[in-house]
Amino acid sequence: MGEQLGKLVSLNVALPSAVMHGSKEIQTGINKEPAAGRLFLTKTGLHGDGQGDLVHHGGEDKAVCVYALEHFPYWEEAWGKPVRPGAFGENFTAEGLTEDALRIGDVLRIGSALVQVSQPRQPCFKLGLKHGLPELPVRVQENGYTGFYFRVLEEGEVGAGDSFVLERRDSAGITLQEANRVMHTDKKDAAGIANVLNVAALSASWRETLGSRLAKLEADADRT
Repeated sequence: MGEQLGKLVSLNVALPSAVMHGSKEIQTGINKEPAAGRLFLTKTGLHGDGQGDLVHHGGEDKAVCVYALEHFPYWEEAWGKPVRPGAFGENFTAEGLTEDALRIGDVLRIGSALVQVSQPRQPCFKLGLKHGLPELPVRVQENGYTGFYFRVLEEGEVGAGDSFVLERRDSAGITLQEANRVMHTDKKDAAGIANVLNVAALSASWRETLGSRLAKLEADADRT
């Protein structure tokens, strides 16, 4: 048995619905609500859940969106109101799974499912739209309270109250916090980017973005 890291506080789902973005109608699944009972977690997500934009959301690398309960007091103070589970469009509101505590590639058992940390979350404009705060996605990136994604290695049932048990630590040792640093803050840290790219479990989308950035940095260095 591995180390218990925390627990699943709330399991949140929503099917895509139409919302207005200016004069345009868009589809989004960000308005998650807590679900009762246990749900089956597949390779592409929870039963009863969906995304409105399958180009930028969902897929096997981003099967489950996770947000830490520890960040709620910060937002409650900033917004002057209570923050409910699902407020960040997350499927799992989790206790104990902060960005500095987990490494990309860590493998955890939750319920009868086995999941792996794949990348930090990059919040899009829909998070700002949900709360009427257009600047929110940038603020989330700046303070590092981004949340993250799991891929599903073994499908199974999960429910609120389940414990997260660490089955395997990734040997590369790159935390979600460190990945956020090189993606959003120290964008020209070539060595840091290379270290993140060395993580075998890194998602395809982050690998593509950081790989292109590193190639440009190296090309610029060769020209100077």
